[in-house]
Amino acid sequence: MKRTLVLLSAAALAACNGPRRINENPIMHNGDRVPASDAKVDAVRSRTELQRDALASRRDSLTLLAARECAPAICNALSRGELALGMNVNQVMAATRSTESTWSIRESGASMVMVARSPSTPPRDMSGEVAIVQLADNRVTTYSYREPQGIRVVSAPADETADGRARAQAAALVRDGDALLVSGNRKAALDRYDRASVLSPNDASLQYKTATLLDQELRPIEALMRYQRFLHQMEIEKIKVQGDAYAKLADAIAHARERVIVLEKQSR
Repeated sequence: MKRTLVLLSAAALAACNGPRRINENPIMHNGDRVPASDAKVDAVRSRTELQRDALASRRDSLTLLAARECAPAICNALSRGELALGMNVNQVMAATRSTESTWSIRESGASMVMVARSPSTPPRDMSGEVAIVQLADNRVTTYSYREPQGIRVVSAPADETADGRARAQAAALVRDGDALLVSGNRKAALDRYDRASVLSPNDASLQYKTATLLDQELRPIEALMRYQRFLHQMEIEKIKVQGDAYAKLADAIAHARERVIVLEKQSR
């Protein structure tokens, strides 16, 4: 009897775990047709075109407003599609071919800060991706670009020139090189210094950094040339009597002269 009950229980469990049939209503019946999506596509296309036309119209309006109230230097920057110190809000948008929807604008009294509303679609001018624009009394006082070397800040007329951009990029590369050197990556640090020296060939302190690193890497010929170039530039600075750079680098000058003597003897 017990064996029979066990068998019946096993059979009942097997029946419960067997395949189940679920009767669902069919999504479509034979002969049904999928409704055409052309109408929906056309509606989306029409909305997109209307939005694009409205955006273009607003950009054109901002460009007209910007050109109507610009000084000659600002007008020249607008014609190039570049930001410039002294621009107002309309001119910032005209220079970057953007509208209010592109920016997140925060105001505090007479000050204003403009940043991209969406990181995926940042505003740009002809020089690159704009990170932040700061204004006081509706005039740009500072603006920044996001570049591979980091953030480049423009806060003075000299920063807006090609030389100013080169100096800023070189300084960023040097900072990157210094950090890499501290972490022990000499090869990468030397790469940053070399790239910076192309942008700022007359930077004596950069020549000295490169020379000492080449010296440590046992590359005496290149180190010698860099030391000599450093000393030559420091002599020029001494003649020009520009600031106290010469005095501040007195120890570096003495070290460079010693290494020049040693390396010249080794190369003979």
